[in-house]
Amino acid sequence: MDILKRLFDMSDEKYVAFSSKLTPSVARDLFIGVRAPSIKKLAKEIHSDKKVEEEFLKDLPHKYIEEYLLHIYLINKERDFEKCINNIDNILPYIDNWMTCDAIKPVVFKKHPKEAEAYIKAWVDSKDVYVSRFGIGMLMSYYLDDRFNPKYLDWVSSLRIDDYYHKMMVAWYFATALAKQYEASISYIKERKLEKWTHNKAIQKARESRRISPDVKEELNKLKIII
Repeated sequence: MDILKRLFDMSDEKYVAFSSKLTPSVARDLFIGVRAPSIKKLAKEIHSDKKVEEEFLKDLPHKYIEEYLLHIYLINKERDFEKCINNIDNILPYIDNWMTCDAIKPVVFKKHPKEAEAYIKAWVDSKDVYVSRFGIGMLMSYYLDDRFNPKYLDWVSSLRIDDYYHKMMVAWYFATALAKQYEASISYIKERKLEKWTHNKAIQKARESRRISPDVKEELNKLKIII
């Protein structure tokens, strides 16, 4: 199977313009212009042919964003926990933008939350912007409901990486925590445990959420730090 040809056969120049505007840190010529549903459909097809899938997953680095997204959608489908971890560790060194970073959502983590936690802690603590962002994203996706532990708030609040995309993920995480685990997370805002910009951005995103009541939004507004 000529996977790259299949991707180019689905390209849409208008979507190239749209995608590249969303991800300004990535050069426009690295986009083919394929919509996510089409890439996911191709991933489903490839996943059914293990030989083709294994060959593609070994073929790193890729050139185009859509190749990385296809690779990631295949990782997301992997049901073997150890193989999934290995595949994630193989691709993380090549993740350099929010679009591919945030697309990694392995379904197997739902069945192995305890085993995944140690890996997630190491990712969160990484000095690499997108490895750490990925780790925070895993905490936000899988550990803010019934698997929540207040220690995760400490993990994230202690981070200090001076990068827009990293600070935005920290803010997004705390905004979501305020919506899902308000009693545990509000003290981090009241005690100003986040960097100033991140603190205010977390409040902004929380106040934009439909899951937070008007009264709480008003309280949060009073907690903004005047820079």
